[in-house]
Amino acid sequence: MDTQRTILAVVLSVIVLLLFEWLAPHPKPAPKNTPTAATQSVQSPAAAPVSSAAAPASPVSPVPTAANLPVGTGPSVAFETPLYTGKIYLQGGDIQNLGLRKYPIAVDNPAPYPILDSSAARLTAQQSGFVAADGQVLHPQFSAPASVTPGAPITLSGQAGPLRVEKTFSFAPHNYVVTEDIRVTNTGTEPWQGSYFDQILRNDRTQSHWFMSIFTGAVLMHNGNLSEKSFSDLRDHPQQDVGPGWAGMTDHYFLQAVLPEPHAAVQLYARPEAGNYVAGVQQALPTLQPGQSFTLRQQLFLGPKQQELLASMGRGLEQTVDYGWFAIVAEPMHGVLKWFHSWTGNWGLAIILLVIAVKVIFFYPSAISYRSMANMRKLQPKLEQLKKECGDDRQKLGAKMMELYRTEKVNPMAGCLPIIIQMPVFIALYWVLVESVSLRQAPFILWIHDLAVPDPYYILPLLMGISMFLQQRLNPAPMDPVQKKIMSILPVAFGVFFSFFPAGLVLYWLTNNVVSIGQQYLITRHVMKEG
Repeated sequence: MDTQRTILAVVLSVIVLLLFEWLAPHPKPAPKNTPTAATQSVQSPAAAPVSSAAAPASPVSPVPTAANLPVGTGPSVAFETPLYTGKIYLQGGDIQNLGLRKYPIAVDNPAPYPILDSSAARLTAQQSGFVAADGQVLHPQFSAPASVTPGAPITLSGQAGPLRVEKTFSFAPHNYVVTEDIRVTNTGTEPWQGSYFDQILRNDRTQSHWFMSIFTGAVLMHNGNLSEKSFSDLRDHPQQDVGPGWAGMTDHYFLQAVLPEPHAAVQLYARPEAGNYVAGVQQALPTLQPGQSFTLRQQLFLGPKQQELLASMGRGLEQTVDYGWFAIVAEPMHGVLKWFHSWTGNWGLAIILLVIAVKVIFFYPSAISYRSMANMRKLQPKLEQLKKECGDDRQKLGAKMMELYRTEKVNPMAGCLPIIIQMPVFIALYWVLVESVSLRQAPFILWIHDLAVPDPYYILPLLMGISMFLQQRLNPAPMDPVQKKIMSILPVAFGVFFSFFPAGLVLYWLTNNVVSIGQQYLITRHVMKEG
């Protein structure tokens, strides 16, 4: 086996690994259990306080179907915070239109990205309400507050059957967490028992970026284990669990999640509803005697999947950033990439510096590979002579080649292992570049205004193909005519293949090739001078 066959096998292995990462399910790392500050409290102006421990642990009443809950109808309260612009609808008291002010829709569209949207085309909305023990749905009707101060908490007051409800939304100024305080008072003459539900409703739109696997669907954290349920999975296998956890919807870059207190025994669910899909949390409330009150606190995460921010919450939300099989390599690599960005202020330059850092780490294994190729290139005339002497007798040719390798002390496989060692690093970096929301709409230079989408003019894929061609010129020419044709096609094939990939990933490949060409040229020239 010669070096060209080895290189061809490694290149094909890279393609197979990319396709495998695209098609195969990805394991999730073990979560870290860290408590948060969510609390429950109970107040009763006319009777003894109702303890949160008094909430029944038995399964709660079924959640009503989404078809019975309003979406984007009736009067609403508009609000703005440093991070959000949105509307809370008075019928239900839910956020059903919400834009992220720091995340434009597109490079050429500065409007805030609609992480919640009540329109039919982009339907993603919050829904909440009460379910009585007899299954009756109580959907609160609120009154508008007298005034709304930008960034300040918003309190709505309303009625849901015998329940008086006060719902307060508090917006964190520097992260994407919305805290909900729901105070319920039984104004009726009979005891009331039931549950409160909060869910995310979404239509079945999915995201596709050609060869990239992008999960879109429901996510549920149950007893520390995260499960991802695509819309097709939910159609066949709706999910329901009872225990501590949270639930929500996720796509490529953004997450909408309902977060009850960490140790609450809630019901988590995800299922199809009325042509759409819901993922949410339902929590049993204690029996409320006439005049008694109960306050439930929970949080909503409505924002980008910034890994550090998600991890800081201590709820395992960072696991929604899917780095695939090589997450153990990808996570520290993402940290290094952010560190370089803190120096340069440019994600493209950060990618270039990351490539250089990886090449420095693998300098010695790469040197072994390039030296092996250079030695094979020195033997090229002798190998051609053997081919002429042996003619079509491949068995004799193979034996003569192995004898020549032993005589010249050349190992044709020496160039294979170092490349294989580096493959997990490449795959890990691939997922870092694909999954990182930081690269969304991140400009580089000149015509590259978004490193997360393909090069609009295909310049980077063209340069990458040229760099592959130049790199091949430094390698020994294949002896087999079929291999020679395949190797000559590879630069064109990879140029076309990568024209559909994010510009950031193509920039990585191009930089890697350029640095490799420099290292290989120096080593090859040194070996050839040794005679």
